Amino acid sequence: MKFLDQAKIFIQSGDGGAGCVSFRREKYIEFGGPNGGDGGKGGSVYLEAVENLNTLIDFRYQQHFKAKKGQNGMGSQMTGSKGDDIIIKVPVGTEVLAEDGETLIVDMVNPGQKFLIAKGGDGGRGNMQFKSATNQAPRYAEPGWPGEEMWVWLKLKVIADVGLVGLPNAGKSTFLSVVTQARPKIADYPFTTLHPNLGVAWVDNYEMVIADIPGLIEGAHEGVGLGDRFLKHVERCAALIHLIDVNNDVVEVYQAIRKELDLYSENLAKKPEVVVVNKIETLPDEEVAAKIEALEKACGKKVVAISAVAKKNLLQALRAVSPYVTRDRRKRDAEMAEDEVKAAEEKKPWSPLDNM
Repeated sequence: MKFLDQAKIFIQSGDGGAGCVSFRREKYIEFGGPNGGDGGKGGSVYLEAVENLNTLIDFRYQQHFKAKKGQNGMGSQMTGSKGDDIIIKVPVGTEVLAEDGETLIVDMVNPGQKFLIAKGGDGGRGNMQFKSATNQAPRYAEPGWPGEEMWVWLKLKVIADVGLVGLPNAGKSTFLSVVTQARPKIADYPFTTLHPNLGVAWVDNYEMVIADIPGLIEGAHEGVGLGDRFLKHVERCAALIHLIDVNNDVVEVYQAIRKELDLYSENLAKKPEVVVVNKIETLPDEEVAAKIEALEKACGKKVVAISAVAKKNLLQALRAVSPYVTRDRRKRDAEMAEDEVKAAEEKKPWSPLDNM
């Protein structure tokens, strides 16, 4: 299945049905009054976040979603039937933006979350509703009210606990394939990874979802290479693993990637970071130690040295990032519990004791 992380779609809710102009006509009843029924309500359009989707590719083949119109009212006080609703299923983590691409309408982050994005138009009133003491036989009925229509952008940000960042060919995909069951494409050339890959790693009986995105290069925040298109996929992560090839100038590479993160998003730049030096099997131990010492002085953090190919010190790297993931999950669980309490309080029926 091809990965697609943004799509533009057209949404239109159904118009309300028109009210009916009708009069009672029966044998022996000379002056039957008005009996035109109301029009039915138009169908609404909902968004629903589902867990079994991880791409927006379906919206490449269907861009228009139009709910049904409400049925017109009929005689004998018969109300028209309601138009069928439409439910558009999107992956968890999808942001819905207005046509300008910047105004956020809703962020679909919870499985099963539903959002009414376009309400169906109300049905028009039939002539029976307009009967009065001064107008016993109204010959007027309302037309149905129009539905809503809009173009919106769907932008998917994958849900992961840890994001892998670094230059192309730093070994991110190899690292992901070794610590998880994911099988990303691995080759010895830049930009082998063309879309985010997800994998689940286990650390001391605790799971974490890791996202590998295409490598960053200078100017990524402005769209150079593939960087700015995919940096959004690590914005939701609890922490970052900054992977650096030990064969490069590690200090220069670290500072270049940090610069891109700072320029792209203040929120992304503030995320907790574990600095990892990879491919240590390719250099003598003394040279590796010297590079790690210089890097630790530059970044002010403890650097983890690993070899993804030789599967060396991988658990040490995962344990370094695990506390940030645990802290983030506890925070989210507390926020969800607080939201549930608020929702329960809002649904609580009023009691005279509330004012005592």
